[in-house]
Amino acid sequence: MNNALPIQAGFVFAGVFAVLLLATLIGNHLKNKHILNPNPVINNMNARISSWWVMMMVLLFAFWFDHIGATLLFFFISLAALREFMTLIYQRRGDHNAIAACFYVLLPLQYYFVLTNWYGMFAVLIPVYAFLILPIISGLSGDTVALFERSAKIQWGAMMSIFCLSHVPAIMTLNIPEFAGRNILLLIFMIVVVQSSDVLQYIFGKLWGKTPIAPALSPNKTVVGTVGGMASATILAACLYQITPFTPFQAALIGFVMCVMGFLGGLVMSGIKRSYGVKDWGKMIHGHGGMLDRVDSICFAAPVFFHIVRYFWA
Repeated sequence: MNNALPIQAGFVFAGVFAVLLLATLIGNHLKNKHILNPNPVINNMNARISSWWVMMMVLLFAFWFDHIGATLLFFFISLAALREFMTLIYQRRGDHNAIAACFYVLLPLQYYFVLTNWYGMFAVLIPVYAFLILPIISGLSGDTVALFERSAKIQWGAMMSIFCLSHVPAIMTLNIPEFAGRNILLLIFMIVVVQSSDVLQYIFGKLWGKTPIAPALSPNKTVVGTVGGMASATILAACLYQITPFTPFQAALIGFVMCVMGFLGGLVMSGIKRSYGVKDWGKMIHGHGGMLDRVDSICFAAPVFFHIVRYFWA
């Protein structure tokens, strides 16, 4: 285990904390300016900034312990995301054993395979075995009402909350020639680009966005916010090429693909929760909603990023 981050990671975190410090100062200034007439947008922005401080400190602490730290961190993120997903979807008594299998069998097994670098089982446990076994467990309960729909919901919850998120620490297992011992930088690159795209889409949308891009799925996402946020995050990806094995053009192209996947993933997850009549998946993160509200874009971007790097560089 490498118990120290590469120096480049320190520069990235220093840059992130500098941005957060600037955002905190601006947020406090705006709050004091409207102290007699509190603005809900400013209050929400300050709540988000406070939560980002906590999240970045947790990421820094976990990444300090390299592969083990990243795997444990995303194990608990998957656990929180799975809990929110299973809590929201409609459940019947006949589903309880299948849901228990997700929490007590699939979740620990998937991250065990990541930790031990058992790629074969990591890649097929949920898309193959879980997709066969979970409907069997539900079927054996004897409850046949909407069995197909119920099984599909549980399978998809396991797919998003466990399988997709486990690709983030799995980046640490890739064997990239001339990049050994620095895979944590790829993980940081992916998270910074995808999360920056989310934040910048929010900022561009609040400042200049007027026309919704998909009002039925996410009324708050606008055309200007989406284009401005994704373009800015793509430029940021190109600027971060030195912490990756990519050229500036490759970093920008991969960053753009991640931004697109993250945006589309956010739309899909937003559409699902709104189909259940709620705005957020939970209340775990102040100002952001639930864990799934924060990592929905990573759910879709991480597997694509992992396989691009594995196919072309590992």
